[in-house]
Amino acid sequence: MTRFRTHVLPVLTVILAILIVWHIFVVILNASFVRDQAARAGESVSTTQLIERTFNQERPVLPAPHQIIAELWATTIDKPITSKRSLVYHTWITLSATLMGFGMGTLLGILLAIAIVHNRAIDKSLMPWVIASQTIPIIAIAPMIIVVLNAIGISGLLPKALISTYLSFFPVVVGMVKGLRSPDAILIDLMRTYYASNTQTFWKLRMPAAMPYLFTSLKVAIAISLVGAIVGELPTGAVAGLGARLLSGSYYGQTVQIWAALFMAAGLAAILVAIVGLAHTAVLKRMGIKA
Repeated sequence: MTRFRTHVLPVLTVILAILIVWHIFVVILNASFVRDQAARAGESVSTTQLIERTFNQERPVLPAPHQIIAELWATTIDKPITSKRSLVYHTWITLSATLMGFGMGTLLGILLAIAIVHNRAIDKSLMPWVIASQTIPIIAIAPMIIVVLNAIGISGLLPKALISTYLSFFPVVVGMVKGLRSPDAILIDLMRTYYASNTQTFWKLRMPAAMPYLFTSLKVAIAISLVGAIVGELPTGAVAGLGARLLSGSYYGQTVQIWAALFMAAGLAAILVAIVGLAHTAVLKRMGIKA
């Protein structure tokens, strides 16, 4: 009962509040179109009819929750996963670029963090550039990366993965630098009294201490890597992927399709973060540390 009150009830309360506000704004944002339609048809609509029609528009400004659920069902359950109209198919296209970019970003971030921690010159010269790199909006960089790589004959999965790498390496670098520097000075001195080499100190002290920081960074990196993959599908008018669904929905005014793709992306991000969280718990348990 205590767990329900402290963990489940607050989440349900927030969800309920969001749904109430959502339903109110469905009526507010879609009402003008319903009134215009009624005026052109020369009829008057009651409040009940107005509310009913705002929740069932074909191309609403703000779709109702049941419309998004229906679209998700139609594009996942009712469509074979090999169909190009299936959200599962498009999700897999985006997921493949996400995982590839996340893997490369994680590896790059760890290597840069190790170099920064062990070399003062790299720390002073490289760390400011790492931070400055994230001040440039990805929506500005993505088209340049895609176009330049297409010009030299590189297309498909790799350009999108590189955009994901660009976004995901940053939290890993910052988290790992913080984690590798987290052992107290007295522990470093203790390793020196054992006449431990830098390599031994790294593997036996710094790396275990950095694990909680690493997995916390990975949760951010995997989610932002998904954003990078979606953004990477936009500049060239991609025909597959969640970004492509957003793009085609924008072209044809299919707001329900756009929102369904957004909800699928949010669900995918939640699943990926949860998987990293499970790995986090398993690794710390293996190390004898409470998560």
